[in-house]
Amino acid sequence: MDLFAVFKELQQKSDTKILLVVLDGVGGLPLEPGGPTELEAARTPNLDRLAGESALGLLTLVYPGLTPGSGPGHLALFGYDPFRYLVGRGALSALGLGVDFRDGDVALRGNFATLGPDGQVLDRRAGRPSTEENQRVVAKLQEAIPRIEDVAVYFYTESEHRFLVVLRGEGLGDGLTDTDPQKTGLPPLEAQALDEASRKTARVVNLLSARIREVLRDEPKINGALFRGASRRPSFPSMAEVYGVRAAAIASYPMYKGLASLVGMEVLPVEGEGDAHEGKLKALRENWEGYDFFYLHFKKTDAKGEDGDFPGKVAEIERFDALLPEILALKPDVLAITGDHSTPALLRAHSWHPVPLLLKAPYLRRDAAQRFTESEATKGSLGHLRGMELMPLLLAHAGKLLKYGA
Repeated sequence: MDLFAVFKELQQKSDTKILLVVLDGVGGLPLEPGGPTELEAARTPNLDRLAGESALGLLTLVYPGLTPGSGPGHLALFGYDPFRYLVGRGALSALGLGVDFRDGDVALRGNFATLGPDGQVLDRRAGRPSTEENQRVVAKLQEAIPRIEDVAVYFYTESEHRFLVVLRGEGLGDGLTDTDPQKTGLPPLEAQALDEASRKTARVVNLLSARIREVLRDEPKINGALFRGASRRPSFPSMAEVYGVRAAAIASYPMYKGLASLVGMEVLPVEGEGDAHEGKLKALRENWEGYDFFYLHFKKTDAKGEDGDFPGKVAEIERFDALLPEILALKPDVLAITGDHSTPALLRAHSWHPVPLLLKAPYLRRDAAQRFTESEATKGSLGHLRGMELMPLLLAHAGKLLKYGA
């Protein structure tokens, strides 16, 4: 059910500030039965202290049993029905990078990959090259492949192994399958058109994949590309329109900037490379008076989970815990800490498992949970919510919703 008409009717201005912190892929699993999850293994004195003063619960981002991508997971957190408001990863990257992305264009998110002599994928991320190395390869591809047939091809660096391709030409559709097999030991897939309007796009993408392999054949690691998330430019209602809030986003990676801009947030500049924790806190402090809703994103918890690096993910959780006092010093009226999905190191991938949710806000009920972990969250007074149910809670605690009905 689309509640946006209700939220528009119930909007109420207040001077309160909401801060939504998303620890990407924070949910985990034990490496062996009875062992701790990454959150349970982490030493988090600041989160523990905050949990004792807050309410906890669990969030199923999209639907039980469905493993959410970052797009649906985040849109649900922002209160947008992920089954109605669909967007491909390519469009999110294009919006986040701020590239020339026009109506009729098709954007594709790419992974540089390492392919073996038999054409099978040896590494889906080509050893996670530096962004500078990515830029070198992107420049090489742009010079060698300006067009495929009558379609202009534009390459852009995202970060590390990630890049973006924008296709521009007549008769392009975005209904096509991914070429990423999502695992090693398999060859890249052929793009398949899902509708008549996308047949040309599928053909162009397959020709592009072959041409990329030809141009990069002498590269030691980056010698192939995997594409997913083909999409045209979407149009969504803004958070200002729906909720009446001035919203700002603080994120480093283009996809998350794209998600934020898609729902009308102003994307604030962040100093520093990578996850840039200090740069993000500086942006938050310097812009605190200018907005009443902030989305603050941290990526590396997800990256370490995808790498199967349990200790590394634990370290990233502890790294965030060390920053928490600076966040709390701003005294947000409503603070939520959660994830957009689980990424257990055990699985090396996103999973369907619920994520813990911490809510620090006025008018909370007594809560037995004492740590920000999956098991403690089951004791929390918030219960088990769907992702879309978070935003109304944040607005209500911030005094931004009127009473519904007589």
